Amino acid sequence: MFIKYIRLFIVMLPCLAISCSTLRETSVPVNETSPKREFRGAWIQTAFQEEYKDMKPTQMKRDFIRKLDFLQDCGINAIIFQVRPEADAFYKSDIEPWSRFFTGRQGLAPEEEFDLMTFLIEECHKRNMEFHAWLNPYRASTSGKTIFADDHIYHRHPEWFVTYNNQVLFDPGVPESRKFICRVVRDIVSHYEVDAIHMDDYFYPYSVPGLSFPDDSSFRAYGLTNGYTEAQRNDWRRNNVNVLISDLKRTILLVKPWVRFGISPFGIYRNKRNTPDGSGSDTNGLQNYDDLYADITHWVKQGWIDYNIPQIYWEIGHRAADYTTLVQWWDTHANGGHLYIGQDVARTMQAGQLTEKMKYERSLPHIKGNCFWPANEILWNNGGIADSLKGNYHRYPALLPAYTHMHDRSPEEVHGLKAEWTAEGYILQWKARQSKTNPELAHYFVIYRFEEKEEVNLDDPSKIVGTTRRTMYQLPYEQGKVKYRYVVTAVDRFHNESTKGKRKKVKL
Repeated sequence: MFIKYIRLFIVMLPCLAISCSTLRETSVPVNETSPKREFRGAWIQTAFQEEYKDMKPTQMKRDFIRKLDFLQDCGINAIIFQVRPEADAFYKSDIEPWSRFFTGRQGLAPEEEFDLMTFLIEECHKRNMEFHAWLNPYRASTSGKTIFADDHIYHRHPEWFVTYNNQVLFDPGVPESRKFICRVVRDIVSHYEVDAIHMDDYFYPYSVPGLSFPDDSSFRAYGLTNGYTEAQRNDWRRNNVNVLISDLKRTILLVKPWVRFGISPFGIYRNKRNTPDGSGSDTNGLQNYDDLYADITHWVKQGWIDYNIPQIYWEIGHRAADYTTLVQWWDTHANGGHLYIGQDVARTMQAGQLTEKMKYERSLPHIKGNCFWPANEILWNNGGIADSLKGNYHRYPALLPAYTHMHDRSPEEVHGLKAEWTAEGYILQWKARQSKTNPELAHYFVIYRFEEKEEVNLDDPSKIVGTTRRTMYQLPYEQGKVKYRYVVTAVDRFHNESTKGKRKKVKL
């Protein structure tokens, strides 16, 4: 049966991220059962990172293997990597130049034209971690000081761009800007085995008091001529972003319909005082809807995005933007979509609130995971975050939540399950139909282990001993004295799991 795809048409941050703190949160066990399904992501930033340009490919490979191994040990199951910080690339592109944050000068190719994204995708998938390609859609220069490479799109079409607060940006009101961004996404999805395309909160730029966004020209050309009045300019701006988001979703669907599209918006949708019906959150600060012209809840309702990770970077009890207030608001307004919470690691650990935050969000019905900002804070074990994740909150593995709005049938069960000695050791092996172009078939496998007479319960994550994209698993041989029952299930690209699994008794 063909896949049931989704519908085709379907306070600025109050302070800068706190530096690494010596305060360590006491490790408190989680009382409730750990969820079997949970998004556990981490953002790896490349903008303004100086380390990459001084690394040889061999050094970079070694460094990222270390990082991915550590993050995997902390239970992270999805890496969100910034591949396009300034309309440039951390991957081999015929459309945009190599990033200055990668090689030190925009357009300068890395040694041996090393394609970091290809390497990271392969390494993530070896660990059965997802790779989400993070793009900043409109930004071309973060400070106005970027020296554009000769082949940068800015030189060919300067009329597509505006400068605001020293940033060079694609003008969202110019249709050609949207078409170009869709072209970039099509190129990535076509040539790379990414699991998702990801965008954060940089749509229209953060507003500066007294400085209006310079879109008079595009508004005259595309706003007034399409029936918008000056009083409706903000509605026109929101529609520009709406069109980009819907076009991007369609672009992805037409290339690889199993690739997801996720957004990580600013943490406040609207403040209650700005909504006539009082439907906003009881907060004060920058707003997606009114300031960034990003109508997140509309995108979710329309099925244009597959997951939503609002950046709830504040503390519990924050006067302007209380964490609990915002998490509860987003949970209430999940609108049936996949909702995860963006966590600021440094601020959370500085306040000693990891336990309280994790327990609270896991108690809410629509929140299905977290994404941690940035991954470096976990790698540094700031405040004991890595220890807490390993020992408590991510003690057991978790599968990603199933994207049943895209496809809601279980894949075929594995078959031919057997255990035998090989040159690699004592191996559990099985067979399964797999295909790079058929997302309904097995994409990876889950291995459970139970005591010989123990009831098989596939809902218990503590029984998961591993996940793999190979059709084999090396057993921990223990001198052949204890009998276990192993169960292997198949999971498709949408994270639907086969219902029963195949079972094999093994004496270890």
